[in-house]
Amino acid sequence: MIDWQPLKELIESHQRFIITSHVRPDADAIGSERGLQAILESLGKEVRIVNPSATSPHLQFLDPDNTILKIRTDISIDDACDTEVHIVVDTSARGQLLDVCKVLDKTQAKKVVIDHHVGGDDLQALELRDTTAAAAGVLVTELAEYLGVTLDPTAASVLFAAIATDTGWFRFSNTDSRTLQTAARLIDLGVRPDLLYRELYEHSTLARLKLHGIILSRVTVAAGGRLGYTQVYLKDFAETGAHPADTEDIVNHCLTISGVRVAFILVEQQNKQVKCSFRSRSDEVDVAAIANQFGGGGHVKAAGAMLNCDMTEALSRVQSAIETVLGPAPTPVEVTPPHPE
Repeated sequence: MIDWQPLKELIESHQRFIITSHVRPDADAIGSERGLQAILESLGKEVRIVNPSATSPHLQFLDPDNTILKIRTDISIDDACDTEVHIVVDTSARGQLLDVCKVLDKTQAKKVVIDHHVGGDDLQALELRDTTAAAAGVLVTELAEYLGVTLDPTAASVLFAAIATDTGWFRFSNTDSRTLQTAARLIDLGVRPDLLYRELYEHSTLARLKLHGIILSRVTVAAGGRLGYTQVYLKDFAETGAHPADTEDIVNHCLTISGVRVAFILVEQQNKQVKCSFRSRSDEVDVAAIANQFGGGGHVKAAGAMLNCDMTEALSRVQSAIETVLGPAPTPVEVTPPHPE
């Protein structure tokens, strides 16, 4: 568990704050940022959220007033440096902060990291890390309780969304009693899980559905049926009209194939790189360690990395790395039918 006292003292002694999370922020990132913003503002603080990339359309409901700023587009690096405390949530990896790293390198502000991931970089910050927490949203909720802040239904809802999505709506193995107890407390504060589920999973577009059809048609199994993967090309977005964020979570479909223990999806990027998302349902395969081979990171059963190569090379490198961990496929056991009498 985290000792929140050093952060409490920073909050009490400073007025102006910036909150940041990782590139392509997911619901845990945005929900944690918005929840932390609500906490600080309830204490009379001035707060801005500055991210390295824009909020994807399907998560815009978490920031209906468009308070989240994109670095270089909505706010300059110099303006982002003008703060007293800069808090980074849900990551501490420089590679996931892009141009926000230039702010962190230049600013005179106190720096804080609130994270639940295993790996990261030294950001010269007060590091508040708990890898046993299912989501950054759990940590921010616990911070509110430590500070004696009662969350309003809106703040409770964005934090519930953060926790629910990072646990696969409480299906993943990181869902423990702490997770469910935290979710229950948020529900008591006015969260409507049914409405949040509808916003997150039942507002699909036709373009998204068409993209998913293409991606699922490419699903391939390897390593004796223990590995499942698929790929997404830039042309797929152009042909369907879908958004890159529409690929989120579809890698989990590969894990529904009987026998598959590890899965990944490769997504071609505009900058010619390839984004890889890894998933595992095996206690013996740490996909964060695999992602780390490619400069990425994450959790034991969910991780990601960005590869600076084309799709063909990315597929070869990632598949080889995973198959090395999985080892040789087991030899099928032939069952001899009983000899008729």
